[in-house]
Amino acid sequence: MDALPRHPFDPRDDDKLREECGVFGVIGVADAANFVALGLHALQHRGQEAGGIVSYDPVQGFNSARRFGYVRDNFTKQSLMETLPGELAIGHVRYSTAGSKGNTQIRDVQPFFGEFAMGGAAIAHNGNLVNADELRRELIERGSIFQSSSDSECIIHLMARSLQRTIPERMKDALRRVEGAFSVVAMTRTKLIGVRDPLGVRPLVLGRVGDGYVLSSETCALDIIGAEFLREVEPGEMVVITGTTVESFKPFEPKRPRFCIFEHVYFSRPDSIIGGRSVYETRRQIGVELAREAPVEADLVCPVPDSGTPAAIGYAHESGIPFGMGIIRNQYMGRTFIEPTEQIRNMGVRLKLNVNRALIRGKRVILVDDSVVRGTTSRKIKEMILDAGAAEVHFRIASPPTAWPCFYGVDTPEREKLLAATMTETEMQHHLGVASLRFVSLDGLYRAVGVAQGRDARQPAYCDACFSGDYPVKPTDMVAKGFKLAEPAE
Repeated sequence: MDALPRHPFDPRDDDKLREECGVFGVIGVADAANFVALGLHALQHRGQEAGGIVSYDPVQGFNSARRFGYVRDNFTKQSLMETLPGELAIGHVRYSTAGSKGNTQIRDVQPFFGEFAMGGAAIAHNGNLVNADELRRELIERGSIFQSSSDSECIIHLMARSLQRTIPERMKDALRRVEGAFSVVAMTRTKLIGVRDPLGVRPLVLGRVGDGYVLSSETCALDIIGAEFLREVEPGEMVVITGTTVESFKPFEPKRPRFCIFEHVYFSRPDSIIGGRSVYETRRQIGVELAREAPVEADLVCPVPDSGTPAAIGYAHESGIPFGMGIIRNQYMGRTFIEPTEQIRNMGVRLKLNVNRALIRGKRVILVDDSVVRGTTSRKIKEMILDAGAAEVHFRIASPPTAWPCFYGVDTPEREKLLAATMTETEMQHHLGVASLRFVSLDGLYRAVGVAQGRDARQPAYCDACFSGDYPVKPTDMVAKGFKLAEPAE
């Protein structure tokens, strides 16, 4: 199978951090694969390269389908969904970080399946294993034959080598060997299994639909199938669902949780709930903190859509400056809209975003965005605003400067390509060519997510490594390749 072709508007070209994937599983409902397809559609923002579904039916056994592209273009076809019968199914949407980044092969698309002495099992993994290279070398030396370039396949091989008698016990064995971030949804012939790593870096929630149960990366995917949200799977917890029974295990040594704070800033959908808090409300509160920390005289607060909108609303409300949609997103630009000529590549941002000229002409505009990574898109948006007649452009960013790469399931450029890793805030302002540039502080971000006292550097409540360089799990493979960690604070 050929790799997924690059398109001029492929998300990989955006100046944004990208989540690796989303996972979803259902047990105890007729045509479970159809529920999974709906759930994956709601999680499409977490992975747009490819998707897969595995189902189990007592008559036909395990069945799987893996496809490149969007869920809506593949898993809405009746002819395909009829090949995935059963009351138990799991699914995965993928955006590559580990493995062949930007060169996805069909063999890299999850869920992965393994046949064991006690029966088959499929797993879908959200996150990234920081010791995957080390494990892979060890497993290959012992005779394992890998089919993909994904770090997630290590889990299947570790399970195969376990001496435990049941698949959940083998999974416990395997996951005790891995390091990094993982939220796993897995299935056997009779069980749906969910596991989070001891730090709980990546999200996973448990819901109920009819007489069955659901596991999902986010609560918004429960809503689309009419499922009731029950609770979050706890950091370091394994839930094993059989029929109407949910069993909970704690197979790992307890650790202080470090949930990814960027889920609040950007990754999760604004209509999801994280830790009992509305993601939308948290993002609006980040805008409030920004207005308090970085006021400026202006005429209009304008979001960079869509991710900057809640923070812009909060900034406008707190500052008293009118809110306006000065930039409009084209909602109908598909992946195959036009051939990737050089001229069209240069027009990419303008095809995705258009300036509302009548609103911004002559005004001092505050642009609110969720982050600045390389700065390339920010410069183009600034030029569009000025070309449309704005008097001034001020950037307000709803996250601290992104100065460090993530190794826990987020696609991040090398550190030297991160603008904040090589420039001060003043230098970034000059580089972007804006009248002013301010980021919310790390303490301000912590206050926005509900930690009133801000960040405790000795015991941070979240994983904020992309801002602080404080990695809660040492990125073993990357350090072996020469990555330099931040010097410990004195």
